[in-house]
Amino acid sequence: MSEISKNKVVRVHYKGTHPDSGEEFDSSEGKDPLAFLVGQKQMIPGFERELMGCKQGDKVEFTLSPEDAYGEHDAEMVQQIPLDSFGGITPEVGMTLLSDLGPFVVTEVTGELITVDFNHALAGKSLTFNVEVIEVRDATYEEISHGHAHGPGGVEH
Repeated sequence: MSEISKNKVVRVHYKGTHPDSGEEFDSSEGKDPLAFLVGQKQMIPGFERELMGCKQGDKVEFTLSPEDAYGEHDAEMVQQIPLDSFGGITPEVGMTLLSDLGPFVVTEVTGELITVDFNHALAGKSLTFNVEVIEVRDATYEEISHGHAHGPGGVEH
């Protein structure tokens, strides 16, 4: 039976929770298993590392520190942008918008200055994952050359 290692296609069911509250932030429940090609930096670093050596049928639970997940919250990623930069959009606190630099969340609206946060929503947080390994197989030449898994739960093209 294959073990998870570099250039293996892995399909997993998972549930992600906040360790302090148990609140779920993501899950594959009711969906196809998540498929990824190991070693292509498609997953947060700790997720892939914790699964190395696992086999089909294994169930594992692990908690990742922010450094092994989405990184620490970076104060430099919080910026103030002039209101007139938003065009016809009226920014509101909590609104998620997309820019050339990526997604950001409006955190404060003060007159003509809008405070926005470009950090990932889970930056600065420890995360717990419960994972069931559904499948482990060798990647095809095409998958390795494309840098991602194909088929159910992966990229269809």
